[in-house]
Amino acid sequence: MTAKRPTIPDVFTHWFSSKAWRLRPYQKQMLVNKDKYKVTLLIAPTGAGKTLSGFLPSLVELTENQHKGLHTLYISPLKALTQDIHRNLLQPIEEMALPITAETRTGDTPSHKRQRQRRKPPHILLTTPESLMLMLSYADADTLFGKLKRVIIDEAHSLNTNKRGDFLSLALARLNTLSPDLQRIGLSATVAYPQTLGAWLAGSEKTAHVIK
Repeated sequence: MTAKRPTIPDVFTHWFSSKAWRLRPYQKQMLVNKDKYKVTLLIAPTGAGKTLSGFLPSLVELTENQHKGLHTLYISPLKALTQDIHRNLLQPIEEMALPITAETRTGDTPSHKRQRQRRKPPHILLTTPESLMLMLSYADADTLFGKLKRVIIDEAHSLNTNKRGDFLSLALARLNTLSPDLQRIGLSATVAYPQTLGAWLAGSEKTAHVIK
């Protein structure tokens, strides 16, 4: 049986061609299955394009359909990684002139920018577990996260066995309360215990669809 091919806007096809890139098999799976599973764990080696893979479903959705408010939340265990991924994410957005806004929210974010993000959130917000917990404590958290469609947890393997991971699990449960149809995507380097990591990522959903 022939594997189902993902349908992506022409602008993405042209962009990949301009880089002499092709969609990797797991990137195709991420796109084909983007509406099928509530929890997905993508396991791939470092430098294999897994972060872009995590964002691809959101970039395609936001290109094809207008969305008012916060659509995708990216969570990184490291503030520096959040900044790096933000720069990397802006490259395809700017090169393809996509109608998508992406910003960071960390402890270094100026207060005036934090206030603006609460009033007018970007489509994609990149943050850390600690900053997420703070945002969830706000009285207007339901307004900020009520239309959230997807949350991406990067370096998931570094979070699931420590206290930060416990706090993040609570935060994810709270996000699901605010946005019941929320999808979770976990990104991880190669691990020896994918099912254990998937169970942590899934939480109350019990199981995660694992892509390698």
